[in-house]
Amino acid sequence: MELPNGVTGFYDREANKPPQVDGTLFKQLCFSILSHGGKVIDFKTPQYPANYYYARVEILGNPLYILLNEHYPYLAFASDHEYRNITFIDAPALHAHFSPFYQVLEKKALNKPLNLSLAMKTKLNKAELKQIEYWKPESIGQIIFNYWD
Repeated sequence: MELPNGVTGFYDREANKPPQVDGTLFKQLCFSILSHGGKVIDFKTPQYPANYYYARVEILGNPLYILLNEHYPYLAFASDHEYRNITFIDAPALHAHFSPFYQVLEKKALNKPLNLSLAMKTKLNKAELKQIEYWKPESIGQIIFNYWD
């Protein structure tokens, strides 16, 4: 997976400032989709130092997190969401509902080990590469959904 400029939320100059996704649409979709067999327990907008929205939901009594990168329409599901420790999962039933709006990333892609030499060849900007060198994420998912300051 090629990582686009600004996916981490860091940029080295105004010209490299990443785009923003529509958080209002994400919130509306979460409430709408989960109104049939689930419920939204909590919804958080990106708050420093996190670079993603998340909804804590419950489906048939099972807790689940839905994450959306703040800058690109990359969506993921997680069974656990703690400070810098996200357990990504696949949620096929929800995948179909969100995929018309977002690129739903699968667990396998998110848990793929980070190859720093390949990261250097992506569209990531210098500020992002500096953060990666500092924080040493182990997977692609830890770059797309990060909690760096």
